[in-house]
Amino acid sequence: MMRELLAAYAHTAWAGWMKYMFSKSQLNLDGSVRIPAELVQRWTRQMNTPYEELPESEKLSDRDEADKIMKVVTENRWFVKERK
Repeated sequence: MMRELLAAYAHTAWAGWMKYMFSKSQLNLDGSVRIPAELVQRWTRQMNTPYEELPESEKLSDRDEADKIMKVVTENRWFVKERK
């Protein structure tokens, strides 16, 4: 059950990211999208930077994600205890 709850969260997080990314992209006539160069540069820099080296302002969204994961775990910790 915990695995499914975390997988559901992972899917929700991914879907949210995709919606955000598409909202920042240009839809082409053929159905493909064009991501603006400045966003490609920013996201490339972020994905190639270890968390510890990110500026505090960019760590906030990772902390928000960690909080959401912790909420799933803590709200369902009874299940982990039951399985031991």
